[in-house]
Amino acid sequence: MRSIFNRHKFRYTLDTAFDQVIRACSETPRGGQDGSWITESFVEGYTRLHEQGVAHSMEVWQDGVLAGGLYGIALGKIFYGESMFSRVPNASKAGFITLTQALERAGFWLIDCQQQTAHLESLGARGISRQLFLEYLAKNVFERSLLGKWALDAEKEIQTGK
Repeated sequence: MRSIFNRHKFRYTLDTAFDQVIRACSETPRGGQDGSWITESFVEGYTRLHEQGVAHSMEVWQDGVLAGGLYGIALGKIFYGESMFSRVPNASKAGFITLTQALERAGFWLIDCQQQTAHLESLGARGISRQLFLEYLAKNVFERSLLGKWALDAEKEIQTGK
């Protein structure tokens, strides 16, 4: 992925095309799955969470066109990833890495990927025990959430706005 970043192949944004990202995720075929769990009522619910500043999207652009992205919910110091898509090779990977770095700089402890897949492992994800996950959840109850619309600044750090 280093060569992708060195060539500045993509442009990255946060929360500028939430609806496009969640709908692209719902339309992306998944191996071993028939259809999508991302129904219209799911989109409506997550859109409301996005409007409240809880659900966020990472957009990856190439030549002004949405090439990939992902979305999830941020509560406390945990980002709960929901789904990702890619229309261009490596777009979702680059977006995930960029978001991971921004979340780390913002003090997040964990990204809950929900599923342990070879794709996520290739990006550095690793499984944790249920006990450790529950410890993170218990500790996270006392953390302030980074609410509002997110944006990336020039250093790719998360900025918020209401």
